[in-house]
Amino acid sequence: MSQAPADANPLLDPSGLPRFGDVRPEHVEPGMRALLAELAGELERLERSVEPTWTGAVEPFERMYDRLRNVWGVVGHLVGVKNDPALRAAHEAVQPQVVMLGIRAAQSRPLYEAFVALQKGPEFAALEPAQRRIVDILVRDAVLAGVGLEGEAKQRFGAILTELAELQTAFSNHVLDATKAYALLLRDRDEVAGLPESALALAAQSAREAGEAGATAEHGPWRITLDAPSLVPALEHLARRDLREKLYRAHVTRASSGESDNSVLIPRILALRAEEARLLGFPSYAALSLATKMAPDVAAVERLQEELRRASYTAARRELEELRAFAQSRGQSEELAHWDVAYWAERLREERYAYSEEDLRPYFPLPRVLEGLFELASKLFGVRIRPADGEASVWHPDVHFFRVSDESGEPLAAFYLDPYSRPAEKRGGAWMDECLGRSRLFPDADGRPRRPVAHLVCNQTPPVGAKPSLMSFSEVETLFHEFGHGLQHMLTRVDHGLASGIRNIEWDAVELPSQFMENWCYHRETLLGFARHHETGAPLPDALFEKLCAARTYRAGSVMLRQLFFGVVDLELHHRFDPSGAESIFDVEKRVAETTAVLPRLPEDRFLCSFSHIFAGGYAAGYYSYKWAEVLSADAFAAFEEAGLADAARLREIGRRYRETVLALGGSRRAMEVFTSFRGREPKTEALLRLYGLIAA
Repeated sequence: MSQAPADANPLLDPSGLPRFGDVRPEHVEPGMRALLAELAGELERLERSVEPTWTGAVEPFERMYDRLRNVWGVVGHLVGVKNDPALRAAHEAVQPQVVMLGIRAAQSRPLYEAFVALQKGPEFAALEPAQRRIVDILVRDAVLAGVGLEGEAKQRFGAILTELAELQTAFSNHVLDATKAYALLLRDRDEVAGLPESALALAAQSAREAGEAGATAEHGPWRITLDAPSLVPALEHLARRDLREKLYRAHVTRASSGESDNSVLIPRILALRAEEARLLGFPSYAALSLATKMAPDVAAVERLQEELRRASYTAARRELEELRAFAQSRGQSEELAHWDVAYWAERLREERYAYSEEDLRPYFPLPRVLEGLFELASKLFGVRIRPADGEASVWHPDVHFFRVSDESGEPLAAFYLDPYSRPAEKRGGAWMDECLGRSRLFPDADGRPRRPVAHLVCNQTPPVGAKPSLMSFSEVETLFHEFGHGLQHMLTRVDHGLASGIRNIEWDAVELPSQFMENWCYHRETLLGFARHHETGAPLPDALFEKLCAARTYRAGSVMLRQLFFGVVDLELHHRFDPSGAESIFDVEKRVAETTAVLPRLPEDRFLCSFSHIFAGGYAAGYYSYKWAEVLSADAFAAFEEAGLADAARLREIGRRYRETVLALGGSRRAMEVFTSFRGREPKTEALLRLYGLIAA
């Protein structure tokens, strides 16, 4: 493989937006090695000359951090959205050196001593609040990075972090490979009975992409995969129970055998994390994780989880019995199994509320949904969003680019949107990440701070033939969710890069703005403003909107309990589990399920092997954050409800206050301080339980 010289390497071009369309796998190794050598030299020079001042210590540190974050971020982003063997190999080849440079900088004794001296010196009081918080965090993070370790302990700590990075990448790749490796090819029309038109079209398109050139939605063959846009409709609609069982079993045993077996990686990951925590003086990895979060300790998290569990468990049991009786009344003689739940839940939803997810899809073409989302952002937060395709290099033709400005036209930010599922190269799920952060250290030609740029990545149903992407309602909610993350990154007013946007926000508060945005999907004016039939232009009927809102609390106990199961398992594995003990990770899963699941799990269930959030993502000992932040987001939305959702002037007023606090302050203040500055008090759980229908309104 030929290698481009570093001076011509598009990966290293610092002139503006990343050149995603030009970066190739062969650019990664030479580019990253050149960058790492350059930054290592800068670090050594800084250590020799560092001064305990903001300009003498913090600013040069931010410059190095920013350069590494931006370039390595391009590589990591492409691994997530355009994965192939060559890129994966290049990423794996340089990842250990990237990790080691990060450890080297974080453990730098001269930098740490300069930060501490600044923290204790006369200049500290004169700094802005955001600057003081950054200094405090730099000192804290140096301690958590092992700056106090010496000799063998320090070497061991570095080895742990390097191995963890490699294991987490391997875990993610195994899930991608296992998901890609499985497909159910169906050729008989009877086999796809019940599958809606949109799912048939997607399955035929998948078959064509896999080599079945003549596949059509009407005549097949049809290819069902474990990718969510394919799997979820199949589990909800396939009349053939045996096929649902095949798909369900394949889904819950992903990445648990063969070359993609994550069951051998998980105990090692947990053991390394526990060892890392012990080296830093923490009793468990969960305790270490919470040192940087909003929750004060493990006990506080467990209290919240138990409060929500008690509120939802009885409801979930009742919902299961309702579903069991309903399935029997419709002719199912077999005992209700896991692969029946989604199917019969969808049938009961159709009967109770007289609509299905498929009835809604024609009203949610992506272009109209985006119009409605951008209009909401304009009304609430005073921002304008315009398409800017062609103004940025993109990694796939389906990716769109947008620019964000305030009402006067002043540029504020930009973002990429990669909306569709591409299971052959793109990891599942949905996420937002930063491309560039706001910072006054990197001003534009007019001297203004560098404007933030975000990635918004979804895996929704792609266009089929000439039809636009017709979104399920859950996909609409997901888009609003990720846009909420993007708003917090893009509308920051913090000029200091280490606390702007989403940087240094406590992890259990980062889901506040995303979950907050989901609530607007149930706001009449917002939803009916964009929900129009893609062929006729007819608006979503009022009756269907009312049913949609009524169905919001459908099976709310089950939905809540499922999320609590994930959170409790995560905390147990990172707080009490001993990887060298007699109990296995699957024993823990089974034990937790006894109080957080109402249908016994299959003995062969290996969902942990694809639980990327905690084993490959940033949610280790932090999955509880979804519920913690959901309390915040529900309470924040309650402020708009209290003001009157039909009062446009009041919504605008509350929306501007939300923008100037939750969206603007980033990591410049503690999350609780930011929340109380918006809400006027600390959060309460009542709004969330009311939203779920688990307590009376």
